Amino acid sequence: MGELNTEMAELWAIVVQVWQTSFLGYSVGEGLIALGVFVLSLLVRGMFSKFVLRRLISYAEKTDNKLDDALLKGLYGPVKMIPVIIGAYFALYLLGLTGGDAPLDGQRLITTLVIIALFWGLHNAVEPVAHLSAPLRQALNPVMIDWMAKALKILFLVIGAASALHVWNIPVAPVIGGLGLLGVAVGLGAQDLFRNLIAGILILTEKRFVPGEWIKVDGIVEGTVEEINFRSTLVRRFDKGPVFVPNSNLADNAVINFSRMTHRRIKWAIGVEYRTNTDQLKYIRDHVLDFLINHPEFETGPEVATFMRVDSFNSSSIDFLLYCFTKTTNWGEWLRLKEELAFEIKRIVEDGAGTAFAFPSTTVYIDQGAEVFTPPQVAEHVDPAIDSPVSSDIARGEDGGGDGEGDGR
Repeated sequence: MGELNTEMAELWAIVVQVWQTSFLGYSVGEGLIALGVFVLSLLVRGMFSKFVLRRLISYAEKTDNKLDDALLKGLYGPVKMIPVIIGAYFALYLLGLTGGDAPLDGQRLITTLVIIALFWGLHNAVEPVAHLSAPLRQALNPVMIDWMAKALKILFLVIGAASALHVWNIPVAPVIGGLGLLGVAVGLGAQDLFRNLIAGILILTEKRFVPGEWIKVDGIVEGTVEEINFRSTLVRRFDKGPVFVPNSNLADNAVINFSRMTHRRIKWAIGVEYRTNTDQLKYIRDHVLDFLINHPEFETGPEVATFMRVDSFNSSSIDFLLYCFTKTTNWGEWLRLKEELAFEIKRIVEDGAGTAFAFPSTTVYIDQGAEVFTPPQVAEHVDPAIDSPVSSDIARGEDGGGDGEGDGR
């Protein structure tokens, strides 16, 4: 009986030892309590997300200010980490892992979680603040604001990673130095990348174009700009084909930005027939000018030139030079005004002036008073020797020149 009691006492000692040390070296009871606290923090996180954050987002969507909407959506993930960080801290505190002598430094772990939440929130807040800061977007190029936002987001990630490494006493300088050596090696093989990056910065600082504008670079591309990236620019051609153009090609060549035209030009050569007299020419000139001046969609002010003049005497026509501008720069509206102007010019020339448009032609003149050459009549002669009709002149040996002898043919 004594031996049984001894064995039971040893078994109970083993159970107590397991209970006190088997949870990562800590008591199972403390471990279960700490685990329960952490699970409770996860439940609180879900309730906080459902009943607080989502209601705040729903309330913000009803306001006229869009900044709060974007900020709340960007900070949704980092804010949800707050209950988790609090629960993790109390769980580690119950296990005694927040002190400096603990085998697992919970203080550093909590600090790392706080750093992650903080810089995650800053990373997500950059884009909504950049896109919704209207004064800054007016002062700078919108694409430059996007580039600055991307650079700032990368900067926050780098600073956050460096801060987390510093918390765990990992030296940051050697890591940065290693990245520097790697950057030199990469830079030697990526000179084209950096050249295009600098070219993109020049494009933005010079404000050559922004997304949505119609540009043309002779021999390279013509279309609508969609995106300006670090290395290349996406231009959508009018046949809807995408073209990725290196930024250096857009920075080193002349770029025509059609979207920034103040007006749109019409330049025509209008030829009328040579039978058009002076009064008809004046009539055409004056009435076309009157149409342009009185039309509300044509610009005839001092900032543009408007001409309708007899310009040249062509090979088969008298040519007018029509030079004018429309107020609209929209291509469809411009085509409509060109058509309306063409109809009006045809009416003025044919119905008003009573003349016609010229077309390439050739005129041949025959002078009836010139002398008409009539060849002499040739009389027939029968040669009895060969019994065939021959010319009397040939029979006499007279061919009109030479030595007076026949040619024998």
